Amino acid sequence: MQCGGHIRFKPFVAIRPHPEHVAQVASPPYDVVTRDEAVVEAEGNPLSFLHVCRSEIDLPAETDPHDDRVYHTARANLDRLLQDGVLRPDGAPSLFLYELSQDGRSQVGVVGCVHVTDYADDVILKHEKTRRDKEDDRTRHILELGVHPEPVFLTVRDRADLNAMIEEGTQAEPVYDFVSDGVRNRVWQVADPDPYTDLFDKIPCAYVADGHHRCASAWRAGVERRESNPQHDGTEEYNWFPAVLFPAGQLNILPYHRVVRDLSGLRPSDVLGRLRALGRVVPVEHPDPPSPGSFGIYLGGNWFLLTLDPDSIPVHDPVQSLDAALLETQVLGPVLGVGDIRTDPRVDFVGGKRGTQELQRRVDRGEAAIAFALHPVTVDQLLAVSDGGGIMPPKTTWFEPKLRSGLFLHSLD
Repeated sequence: MQCGGHIRFKPFVAIRPHPEHVAQVASPPYDVVTRDEAVVEAEGNPLSFLHVCRSEIDLPAETDPHDDRVYHTARANLDRLLQDGVLRPDGAPSLFLYELSQDGRSQVGVVGCVHVTDYADDVILKHEKTRRDKEDDRTRHILELGVHPEPVFLTVRDRADLNAMIEEGTQAEPVYDFVSDGVRNRVWQVADPDPYTDLFDKIPCAYVADGHHRCASAWRAGVERRESNPQHDGTEEYNWFPAVLFPAGQLNILPYHRVVRDLSGLRPSDVLGRLRALGRVVPVEHPDPPSPGSFGIYLGGNWFLLTLDPDSIPVHDPVQSLDAALLETQVLGPVLGVGDIRTDPRVDFVGGKRGTQELQRRVDRGEAAIAFALHPVTVDQLLAVSDGGGIMPPKTTWFEPKLRSGLFLHSLD
């Protein structure tokens, strides 16, 4: 797929925390914590943005996450933060630079607004399918709040001029500098947005890294606002949504592993025999697969490494050559009888920092019968899939570190 035109990118009037409160407000994104984890994260901190993006934590535990009260509570909590001056709108439109530093590496993106139609028209390219129920939830959340509460995580291909501009911009004094969950967050307000907007005007494509549902929901919220506005002329703020655009070479992708709850009636020795028909299987001490086309497998209290026969890998197909696809087509279906992994309740996913220790824990505790450790997708693979208009298998990429929520809100009005 060849996207045409250019990225529409502009400054916006950010609603953001007073520096005194930023560390208390900043929270994990809504979709990386469970309700119970969000309760613990926000305990004793009434300023946490989780009270807005996961407002069910302020309601009884049995409350349906799509109950009307969840959305009304989110709006009430946002209004409280605004009335108390914890969140404040800037006096003029701005761009920002946002740096995340963890474990000796850092990435810096440019924060601004992109256009909802560019998402619909594939100027912003995707690599995942979205679920209607999650879209419905976040669309209603946006419309109830009257703001986009979280920016999406986009990437663009590396450019020396963009990298130089970012490097120069981060020499100034940051407006925020705080540590959260072991990640140092620094933010700079861009003094002159024009060089950035001029540069992005030359870039033909952006890619969704993390935030497909947020993009789709921003588009749907914009459509709903258009349809309800007889005076719509295209200049309204609901046509835009906030994003952080990172140079692709800075991204850090962690693997997304799989566990299966049973062996479909097979014995562990039967499973190993079938796996040996697919490639080389050897016992290992370290479960992380060393390269694409190989898998760490935890079965019967031991780790094994499966290296697929290279001739079985369709290297010229950017989707089917992904490890997640190879595992599905060669192992999960043929060996363990797994159906559609989007819906098969026997399969679960373990991503990011939870790592292979969590895989082993689940099998040892009887929550799963077998676990598969995957090699992380590369940035080049992600771009190739998106450029080709392909869709990755579900739960294929985990980006780390995650953007913190509550730092950049964008009003629809």
